Amino acid sequence: MPAPRLAPLPLPTAAMQSKEDRFKVLSGSAHPALASEICAELGLPLAKTYVGRFPDGEIDIKIEEDMRGGDVFVVQPTCPPVNEHLMELLLLIDCLRRASADRITAVIPYYGYARKDRKDEGRVPISAKLVANCIVAAGADRVLTMDLHASQIQGFFDVPVDHLYAKPVIQAEVEKLGLDKLVVCSPDVGGIRLARAYARSLNAGLAIVDKRRVGATETVSENVIGEVAGKNVLLVDDMISTAGSITEATRMLQSRGAERVYIAVTHAVLCGPAVERLENCPCESILVTNTIPLRGEVPNRLRVVSIAPLLARAIARIHRAESVSALFEET
Repeated sequence: MPAPRLAPLPLPTAAMQSKEDRFKVLSGSAHPALASEICAELGLPLAKTYVGRFPDGEIDIKIEEDMRGGDVFVVQPTCPPVNEHLMELLLLIDCLRRASADRITAVIPYYGYARKDRKDEGRVPISAKLVANCIVAAGADRVLTMDLHASQIQGFFDVPVDHLYAKPVIQAEVEKLGLDKLVVCSPDVGGIRLARAYARSLNAGLAIVDKRRVGATETVSENVIGEVAGKNVLLVDDMISTAGSITEATRMLQSRGAERVYIAVTHAVLCGPAVERLENCPCESILVTNTIPLRGEVPNRLRVVSIAPLLARAIARIHRAESVSALFEET
């Protein structure tokens, strides 16, 4: 007599997991502190990931948790050393794709290689487009980023891009200063749109420093468009790299009679002579966000405000398939 057949046990599948069980946040080595802050806001543990180096310098990656069917967010700004962190991001995305993650979102608070966003002379690359292609080819399903150097970079990706602005976070800190006679100023013509958004929200005047580039890292400020004499000036920009433009603009504003100058930027890249220049800059204070970790010496007047709560809200909305539009308003 044949043995009775046993009913087959249901195989565990990703569909049997709750939606929250599949919600994962992990980080490369670029900014684990920011990733931990984001997880604290979300009430999630940071996924365990190993990022090391082989003896010859090649990057070794291993994700030490099950990612099958996961809705995974990889937090990795491509800040200095840019090439190392970019390669880590690509390998993490590839690793997740091969581990059968259901959706992979690259959370890139600072997007490197953004300066070359068009071919403005012969025989130069469009680096921002190439990097976007690499991220999509690695397997990213969408991108979450902040204050791109040029907004059109969103169009370089063939996947959805959520572009956040740090303005609400920075503006809240500026309002605490209680500045009267306030004028918002852009250090160059390219930053007019950002400065106008701040001026509109703060009910302030608008000014622009007219500058001329004389080298890859050197600019000369020539004129100020707008009334700054006797005013408190908020100088806003998306990043401080070598700090040449921002310090030159500060001196130009003071020479035109500005009472006090405050600097507010999103990305504190701070490379080359930036720290020395900012120490000698005649500004009252420098406000930056933590899209990039600060390493080594930093200027005494520099203050950091966290964008982790803003990123956490965006990540939560993406995970729940809710609108993110209210979070990336410029005004």
